[in-house]
Amino acid sequence: MATTITQPANSLVEYGARRIIITITAVFCALLEIIDTTIVNVALNDMRGNLGATLNEISWVITAYSLANVIIVPMTSWLSQQFGRRNYFAASVVIFTVCSFLCGNATNIWELVIFRFLQGIGGGALLVTSQTIITESWPTEKRAMAQAIYTLGVIVGPTLGPPLGGYIVDNYSWPFIFYINIPVGIIAAILTLQYVRSPKYDEKRPVTQVDWWGIGLLTVGISSLQYVLEKGQEEDWYSSEVITILTITAVLGILLFIWRELQYKYPIVELRVLKDNNLRIGVLLSFIMGFGLFGSTFVIPLYTQSLLGWTAQQSGMLQLPSTLFVAFMMPVVAQLIQRGVPQKYLIAMGMVVFFVYSYMSYKIITPYTSSGDFFWPLIIRGFGLGLLSVPVSTMSLSTLKGKEIGQGAAFSGMMRQLGGSFGVALISTFVSRQTQVHRSNLVSHLDVNSLNVQQRVMQMASGFKRAGTDSLTARHMAYAALDGSVSKQATLLSYMDVFLWVGVMFLVCVPIVLIFVKTAKSKVSLADAAH
Repeated sequence: MATTITQPANSLVEYGARRIIITITAVFCALLEIIDTTIVNVALNDMRGNLGATLNEISWVITAYSLANVIIVPMTSWLSQQFGRRNYFAASVVIFTVCSFLCGNATNIWELVIFRFLQGIGGGALLVTSQTIITESWPTEKRAMAQAIYTLGVIVGPTLGPPLGGYIVDNYSWPFIFYINIPVGIIAAILTLQYVRSPKYDEKRPVTQVDWWGIGLLTVGISSLQYVLEKGQEEDWYSSEVITILTITAVLGILLFIWRELQYKYPIVELRVLKDNNLRIGVLLSFIMGFGLFGSTFVIPLYTQSLLGWTAQQSGMLQLPSTLFVAFMMPVVAQLIQRGVPQKYLIAMGMVVFFVYSYMSYKIITPYTSSGDFFWPLIIRGFGLGLLSVPVSTMSLSTLKGKEIGQGAAFSGMMRQLGGSFGVALISTFVSRQTQVHRSNLVSHLDVNSLNVQQRVMQMASGFKRAGTDSLTARHMAYAALDGSVSKQATLLSYMDVFLWVGVMFLVCVPIVLIFVKTAKSKVSLADAAH
């Protein structure tokens, strides 16, 4: 009873069963949203055959979802204010669930793309608003544990998607990757309406005061940027007129959006919240984490499936022990934060550990690497992500209050999403370019007059002849096999470069974290004292 009296009138802190139900609901919603970003990847071939789509058309199933996500995420705080957090969150769950059903029932590729876009509109809110709901449902002294629970969903989602999708596609059919969202969505919508409360921070703005120019500029700028990142490599970057025009559109759109938000009395995105030093650093670290998390989640399946010939389910299962280790680390790290261990040291240690994982991966990958070889590097990756994720989320929102929490969560969510998009775009481009560089280097060492090369070609040709091929065809096949071997080795070397450079990027960030988070030390200490 005393606790209730000392709480502010507009406090959203919950206790007992209510807090447990709200937390579980929010985590499941965030998990649904993130799983849906990766679960579709393994079903693209089945969708393509079933819907009669080209490779370029089917890639829009992923692009449409991420475009909608990245447009809606920065607006979630404003939309919660306009419609009430409970109503907006419940409506987003319903949109996501209904569109999941429609995606599973799509009869052609463009129907599926439209429904995926609408699903992404609902999904964007699930990710960010669930973080805000969890943060505000827990008392300030226990927010590290709340962030640990939320972050677990964010980390588990990308790694759970491929094996789950692989299992469903192998044993059922691709529509079921969407249908599994429906029962969870229905339960989540009911629990949201029953238990989630809306804060009273601001009044709803009349239509005349809505920042329509801000909405327009944000949509144009961010969606253009996301398209460039998603399709740049596919369309050979700036040799494509569309990519060039959209890059200019993205830069102008984002700059005009920033100017508009700083000028307008009722901005749709409150940029001034970035004056908070912790949030500024947290947003940057969220971008780097998104780059590392989605980048490494992208490159491992690419390597195991394209070079080792694994199935999507096998490559997904490979990352499961790492994910379970992250789950083990989350409450441990949350306890360390609550006992006063400085977050900057945990973040710095996590970055060093992530570098160790990257360097170990660089050393172990060969054309014959087994799943056993990956076990310890991936466990170390889980250890690093555990050390990174909770402190970054907690630090970002630690000195924010009231409606600032939702605005800060929206920034962190958007930057994590954009970090992932930049990671995938840059890694796929880097792999493509480096493969050509390594191929040229390898070919320069293959002299047709070399005795070793001639012996190798003769060995392969004689093998083909024994299989019943004539001499001329066998020789051509031997050269083709040698060329294939060179291409495979060049691709392998480019994957090795990716692991090394992603690791170096994290290592370079260590001194930056130690220097800049130090400037926020007094603010964190004051917040801790207030708690």
